Amino acid sequence: MKKLLSLVLSALLVMGVTGCGTLNNTSKGAIFGTGGGAAVGAGLGALFGKGKGAAVGAAIGAVVGGTAGTLIGKKMDKQAEELARINGAQVDTMTDVNGLRAIKVTFDQGILFATGKSNLSANAKNSLNQFAISLQNNPQTNVQIAGHTDNTGTRAVNERLSKERANSVFNYLVNAGVAPNRMTADGYAYDFPVASNDTEAGRAQNRRVEVYISANEAMIQAAENGTLQ
Repeated sequence: MKKLLSLVLSALLVMGVTGCGTLNNTSKGAIFGTGGGAAVGAGLGALFGKGKGAAVGAAIGAVVGGTAGTLIGKKMDKQAEELARINGAQVDTMTDVNGLRAIKVTFDQGILFATGKSNLSANAKNSLNQFAISLQNNPQTNVQIAGHTDNTGTRAVNERLSKERANSVFNYLVNAGVAPNRMTADGYAYDFPVASNDTEAGRAQNRRVEVYISANEAMIQAAENGTLQ
């Protein structure tokens, strides 16, 4: 499993660098990884599930037409550019389980939480307020929230902490007006690091919340009908 994850992460890093997207503003957010590297991200999302169904997006059990996929891709790209303006948000585009464009937004520990805590900072709330507005303006999507930790402390502590962090984001977005029935939240402890846990800098990168945004059935149907705006 560790070897597989390492290969996936390595491929994602290479493709993310070679497929760098349209915006990279460190004082705001950043958007990376359109096109060919996107499918790797979907594989990484599937790994999060460990059999618990956390692959990116909900499978609709039907093949989506090419024209519909193009319309959804344009819609997702537009939202990704919008989200990349949020302070502290790193935005990637990827492919969901239906082969459609999806969005991954990563909020790092420094923006969202103090070390070992799950309560949101004032800066985090400002960022999430902007995030909530974008979600409300784009209601035809599903939202998956994943909490992660570094490997400091016991597994039980990190499982609890990662779930609490994901739930903090979930609850804040609900209170900000995002419908709870379009969102899920779960924690994955330190199972999916994006950097080495051997250094403080690496551990800081691993303490994060990732949010996946994918087309729901209503968006797919609208795209198939040619009415998606």
